[in-house]
Amino acid sequence: MITFEENFMFIMTTREKYINPYTDFGFKKLFGTKANKELLIDFLNQLITEQGTITDLQFLSAEQMGRNIFERKAVFDIYCENEKGEKFIVEMQKAEQSYFKDRSVYYSTFPIQEQAMSGNWNFQLKAVYFVGVLDFVFDENRDDEEVFHHEVKLIDTKTSKVFYDKLTFIYLEMPKFNKTEDELSSRFDKWLYVLKSLPKFQQRPRILQEQIFKKLFSVAALAKLNPEEVRGYEDSLKVYRDNINVVDTAKAKGIKEGLKEGLKKGLEKGLKKGIKEGLKEGLKKGIEKGKAEGVKEGIEKGKAEGIKEGIEKGIEKGKAEGIKEGIEKGIEKGKAEGVKEIAKSLLNMNVPIDQIMKATGLSENEINEIIKN
Repeated sequence: MITFEENFMFIMTTREKYINPYTDFGFKKLFGTKANKELLIDFLNQLITEQGTITDLQFLSAEQMGRNIFERKAVFDIYCENEKGEKFIVEMQKAEQSYFKDRSVYYSTFPIQEQAMSGNWNFQLKAVYFVGVLDFVFDENRDDEEVFHHEVKLIDTKTSKVFYDKLTFIYLEMPKFNKTEDELSSRFDKWLYVLKSLPKFQQRPRILQEQIFKKLFSVAALAKLNPEEVRGYEDSLKVYRDNINVVDTAKAKGIKEGLKEGLKKGLEKGLKKGIKEGLKEGLKKGIEKGKAEGVKEGIEKGKAEGIKEGIEKGIEKGKAEGIKEGIEKGIEKGKAEGVKEIAKSLLNMNVPIDQIMKATGLSENEINEIIKN
């Protein structure tokens, strides 16, 4: 059990004054408790305006079982419903996952299915919202640095109009939000600013004077955590930092191996492509040069010089294209190996398999294969 002295030493030695909301403990401390539900209500009201103002929320069980013992269960970060019976799943996703969108669609099926009624039922459903606060950027959106707030609904592709408005997926790519304190123009901006920068603050910024933010900073203060909460936060913070280190190491290793393999494959492909294009271009230039110097002598001499020049240029062109393609394939392979490295490291830390599945996107069978090997 943590003593008062250990609690005091943790608070005094850490440079941070407020909890990190990207940790599992921090996110649920701010948004996942009945005592602090007004924080979640205000955040959702700024994020989702179409459904009207939320006046109350009731927290539901975060662990959802399948319809029978053979079906996979789901564990949400936060699951709640408002006074209208509309459902909200709120997830803080720290590590990038290849199939996070698929996971969010899968999660949304649970609040839909649980609305089914026995007997005579007309299939009318309450709205379901999935909110993903992401500490990463989707691969397909990396070139778009402007749009970080994505709101997805079922759309009729023929009319470009919303076909069904009771199922909404909202994704916030937090690394793209880079507004400074002076650039904050709305309460929504302020929420994102707080979520991204909370551990960096030494005091509440002057622009965050609303009562809701006063409460948030009070709840988030490390000095107000009791010994049991300090222990929980320390464990959660360690997992968060270890996860970042594992991801960074895996990326670096993947890039290094990818470059090495990419260069090798690029050279091989470049030589083959260069010779082929060189012969083609050489014959063309040889014939052109041969025509100018004479049909017989020109063709023979032109072929030789043209083939030589064409092969050289073709090899250079082929190398460049081959290296580029090889690097891309190498990085893809590196990413896959990096995910396995993450899983291995988390297994070594005795992290439960369901949390490893959530953090890496790997299936239970894939993780078991890693354990066997």
